[in-house]
Amino acid sequence: MNQELDIFQITEILPHRYPFLLVDKIVEFEPKKRIVGIKNVTINEPFFIGHFPGHPIMPGVLIIEAMAQVGGILMLKSFEMKAGEVVIYFMGVDKARFRKPVRPGDQLKLVLEPIILKPSVSKMKGVAYIEDKVAAEAEIMASVVKK
Repeated sequence: MNQELDIFQITEILPHRYPFLLVDKIVEFEPKKRIVGIKNVTINEPFFIGHFPGHPIMPGVLIIEAMAQVGGILMLKSFEMKAGEVVIYFMGVDKARFRKPVRPGDQLKLVLEPIILKPSVSKMKGVAYIEDKVAAEAEIMASVVKK
């Protein structure tokens, strides 16, 4: 199954809002197997004011957060959980590597595939691409807790 989600559908799934919603669109979704999200990086991002003046680059922790948000959508939709009923807590990051700076005008393609995917816990491999080049990669872990 390949399903796209627009920003309005994403905000029905994730509790994040501006300026911390870091995914604009889901272009591929296969329950329990794979998800691909898009983050359009613009000069209007609030973090570019201080990171870094005259040489704006997206902070690595926010690239990882964007991966985590896309992974959260995979987790919630795969098990048909509702964001208003559960909270996903970020548990850890392993093997994070940053290969290419992410700059204004770039489009990040965030690809996540589960290593472990259960209704209560997940570990996913995430890769962020700019065009066909790897910008960042990491393994991220999360747990789900009922509100």
